[in-house]
Amino acid sequence: MNTQEMMKVALNLAKLEEIPVDSGIYCEGENIKKVLMGIDMGTPELLLARELKYDCVVSHHGSQDDKFINVDIILDTQIETMVKHGVPINKAQKALSKIKKTMKLNFHGINSDRASSVARLINMPYFNMHQIADLLTERFVQNYIDDKVKNKTNVTLKDIIKILNEIYEYQNGYVKPFIAVGKEDSFAGKNVVTMAGGTDGGIDVSKAYFEAGVGTLICMHMDEKELDQIESHNVGNVIIAGHMPSDSIGMNIIAKEWEKAGIKVTKISGMV
Repeated sequence: MNTQEMMKVALNLAKLEEIPVDSGIYCEGENIKKVLMGIDMGTPELLLARELKYDCVVSHHGSQDDKFINVDIILDTQIETMVKHGVPINKAQKALSKIKKTMKLNFHGINSDRASSVARLINMPYFNMHQIADLLTERFVQNYIDDKVKNKTNVTLKDIIKILNEIYEYQNGYVKPFIAVGKEDSFAGKNVVTMAGGTDGGIDVSKAYFEAGVGTLICMHMDEKELDQIESHNVGNVIIAGHMPSDSIGMNIIAKEWEKAGIKVTKISGMV
């Protein structure tokens, strides 16, 4: 396979027609048989791959090209998820406005060509899949939980933690899912998995979900300030599933498809 074909496999799995702005191919390659894959793959890993005779490096984070300056627009993809779970579309859009501004400012000053310039210099095929893999994770975890709790009443946060720990990546990750807001015996109510769309949407997004009747948000990560605000409002629960194991779920789904096509995938740098 070549890099374009590998990316196409990933896009098809995520049901996307084009590469999102936070993902991309930065150095093309052909006849790829050995891939070094990880959550964060930069210059050291590119050089390691060359030393160990790999054909390609694939990262989850770290898209680097001229479209990345507009990465804040990836947050708009959260609107569909919010609306699906009862948030009015106008409210969803407004809730994301503050984090969109912050994200655009944060990424404006990054050295966006750092690793990709090295890949091109040493001619090491290199690409990343951020939103692509996160969508796969979000859908997988949501479907897994929904299947386990259907036809059950009074599901608690302890029950949700037990369900998450049945998933391979959470079983074997260095960090484990935990209750960040709420208690083990707190009723979960309506569960919503929010793991795609660039990053955590912030307190305005969390409030919008809870005001729409969501009982528990299940996310990869959330900062302490937002958790404190949610706890002070006393209207919903938060479970943090873990960043690296959650990222690994989507990446592993893609890797399995590549392996079916005969590619050998070695996982490092946070992959579970």
